Amino acid sequence: MSTIALLLCGPAAFLATAILAGTVGRRASATRLVYGAALAISIALLVIVAGHLAGSPGAVSTITLPLGLPWTGARFRLDSLSAFFLVVVNLGGTVTSLYALGYGRHEPQPHRVLPFYPAFLAGMNLVVLADDAFSFLLSWEFMSLASWALVMAHHRDEANRRAGYIYLVMASFGTLALLLAFGLLAGPAGTYAFDAMRAAEPGPLAAGAVLALMLLGAGSKAGLVPLHAWLPLAHPAAPSHVSALMSGIMTKVAIYGFIRVVFDLLGAPAWWSGVVVLLIGGVTAVLGILHALMEKDLKRLLAYSTIENIGVVFVSLGLALAFKANAMPSAAALAFTAALFHVLNHSFFKSLLFFGAGAVLTATGERDMERLGGLIHRLPVTSFVFLVGCVSISALPPFNGFASEWLAFQAILQSPDLPQWGLKVIVPAVGGMLALAAALAAACFVKAFGITFLGRARSAVVEEAHEVDRWSLAAMAVLAVLCLLAGILPGFVIDSLSPVTLTLIGDRMPVQTADPWLSIVPIAESRSSYNGLLVFVFITISASLAAFVIHRFASHALRRGPAWGCGFADAAPAAQYTAVSFAQPIRRVFGSFAFRARETVEMPAPGALEPARLKLDMHDVAWETFYQPISGAIDYATERLNHLQFLTIRRYLTLVFLFLVILLLVLALWP
Repeated sequence: MSTIALLLCGPAAFLATAILAGTVGRRASATRLVYGAALAISIALLVIVAGHLAGSPGAVSTITLPLGLPWTGARFRLDSLSAFFLVVVNLGGTVTSLYALGYGRHEPQPHRVLPFYPAFLAGMNLVVLADDAFSFLLSWEFMSLASWALVMAHHRDEANRRAGYIYLVMASFGTLALLLAFGLLAGPAGTYAFDAMRAAEPGPLAAGAVLALMLLGAGSKAGLVPLHAWLPLAHPAAPSHVSALMSGIMTKVAIYGFIRVVFDLLGAPAWWSGVVVLLIGGVTAVLGILHALMEKDLKRLLAYSTIENIGVVFVSLGLALAFKANAMPSAAALAFTAALFHVLNHSFFKSLLFFGAGAVLTATGERDMERLGGLIHRLPVTSFVFLVGCVSISALPPFNGFASEWLAFQAILQSPDLPQWGLKVIVPAVGGMLALAAALAAACFVKAFGITFLGRARSAVVEEAHEVDRWSLAAMAVLAVLCLLAGILPGFVIDSLSPVTLTLIGDRMPVQTADPWLSIVPIAESRSSYNGLLVFVFITISASLAAFVIHRFASHALRRGPAWGCGFADAAPAAQYTAVSFAQPIRRVFGSFAFRARETVEMPAPGALEPARLKLDMHDVAWETFYQPISGAIDYATERLNHLQFLTIRRYLTLVFLFLVILLLVLALWP
């Protein structure tokens, strides 16, 4: 049996598991059965893809099934790009299923989650394997509907119902944009197979329209600003292991869709397409992390942080488009490798962080950081692996987030060689935005870890918390190790990405594993290099030596003393830094233009016993600018058209006749 046929058995097995879950979902053993089956299927798919990459990474395997459209069938294809994203999807499915074996036991209504979880995994696999527009869109919609059902698992919560509604609307809008994009690529001949689209040469106007539609369709699913409104609502509403899949994996499937069309099907790019993608990516990165900094809900913070990382990926993709359009293949390969590397890294540390948030939620029942604190004493293992995720996402060496973002900055440094003055100006400006986003990300996750795990408990429920189950801890430990390995041995990852860059860019980065001491050299050693392994060894030795010297020579006794309480003898836990107060300096710098933030202080009269109050008014500018007017227009139109349902039969027939006449006139006048 061919590799592609074996891989298609995986989604079929996932769908069979979903049907099984629908029949046994209310039984006590259903959780272990369904997640265990999903774990086994994901591992099998991961092994098959890994074997393909190890044996013949550049090989292409196709298959056509007698399904779908009569003249096209259902086409599926395995090439280097789909193989890489299958690794991302099924590695994410493996660790998430492992985590869910423990976390799922705390789900109050598992029968609302279990049938749709394997269906969600099946949909993501099918999207990556699809090789024609019909199969792609059908799989895309199936993935969206399965994830919507998971978002609505706790549907009795009004906020979750609102999140599900907005997600469904945005998903439908994105699918419509993708449908129009594929329609333009198919052209008058209506050839929906991807091979025919590759062979076609769309004109500049059609290519620009396809790029815009892909930014709307795939960008809305990935979370590009201003299409991000659904993401901070839907991701926290879903169960935590589903949030990890949506944020860490599903957004990468959206990136896959963008890459497949723009880099593979659309042909040679124009230089201005890089400008558009660069600017959108830079704005997305900065606004995403600014919103994350303002949050006190841990899962919403992580959801907004996903928007920032999607911006980093699209900045790298925009650079790759600009370099490719100007016949700079080595620089394009560097930027494209940085994008793919960050896709993989984000799937690691964002899944890890959502798993950590789920562990905190299981142990305390709280997502509000203002009611947490001191959990490092109650959840020591969870706090350690969450710290690894925070360091990784903050792009600090020697972990993986630094390696991929460092590659992106190395690609930005190649911009002086670009011939267009617009790119010469815009690329450094976007590089500054990326640097700002990286600095704000570090501040954001100092806040996330510090407020959640350090200090003293802010509520009684935290003092009763205890460590979560071993399945959850094992999944988090696996991801923490992967974050470290990808950071200290990035050369192996970069070399494994070379078949993808060769296929889509026509060039690759230099072979990294051939360099001494496992250094990575993006362009030439005279320009820049980085060695994650040596950095890790240096940090380990210096930290160990510093700890030894301090404990050996600074003091022979352990001394304890009260923390400084700002002049109060016994400071209450409420006097600690909070998530809101931590973000106040940054909010005062950026809040006026990013959030239209206003602070109002109500001071009581002298002698009054009422406390002073600080009121904070913040706005989501994108929501109020783009979505509220549309929502208001729809409400207005539906109210005005509501009387149509009370017409008589004669008036209904009159309306049908008038519309039929108008349609015939349009057809008669159509050139």
